[in-house]
Amino acid sequence: MLVQAALNGGRTRAEHEAVPVTAEELAASAREAVAAGAGAIHFHARTVDGGESISSEDVGRGVMAIRAAAPGTPVGVSTGAWILPSTKLRHEAIANWTVLPDFASVNMREEGAIEVAEWLVSRGVGIEAGLSDLQGAELLVATGLTTKCLRVLLEPTERETAAALRTVDVIEGVLAAGRVLPPMLLHGLNATAWDLIDEAARRGYDTRVGFEDVLTLPNADKAASNAALVEEAVRRMRAISEKHGKNNQRAWS
Repeated sequence: MLVQAALNGGRTRAEHEAVPVTAEELAASAREAVAAGAGAIHFHARTVDGGESISSEDVGRGVMAIRAAAPGTPVGVSTGAWILPSTKLRHEAIANWTVLPDFASVNMREEGAIEVAEWLVSRGVGIEAGLSDLQGAELLVATGLTTKCLRVLLEPTERETAAALRTVDVIEGVLAAGRVLPPMLLHGLNATAWDLIDEAARRGYDTRVGFEDVLTLPNADKAASNAALVEEAVRRMRAISEKHGKNNQRAWS
């Protein structure tokens, strides 16, 4: 099962002093995360002043730095609508990418998501379809894009684990009805992060961890680095998988 390292997201140094922002910091953090067991890297490109970006220059700078630091490791980026709210400008920025990532996450409920996903497919970039609710799942199935996804991100936003898992079950039901099931990656955010990593292992799903999703270890201690988070996630995934005998994605009836 894959443990993906989500290096920074929209986090700032005010939240954690080790959040990687520059290309050099992203590269170093990616190298350490891969050494700790990460099988893929996800990051949010940053401008020279640290803001989130989807511009060709900023995406290319980050992708090239990470590839040089962790050769052979798939590298993905965010296309989140909040980074560039104008749908027209966002589409233009992505269409101008010259250094292409291996994959990109597309939040299916965002305006223009289908067009972004289709452009990525046309350029050979893998799609991570981000699903946080019923509507996003229904849209993904209705468009037929499930057959073109590298993986589906099950990413509930609820703050309590029980509520988050109810959302996951609803999304799974829609996907199962569609009969086309890409690989699943389950992850949480902050308070639900470690519980959902454990649940991913029990279900045989991939998962992700990193400063984008959580800043602390399961014992509530502040994590020193992305690598420390990855190391703990890999340890937990292996232990739970061995206990439950989960070597494949969850069986569907």
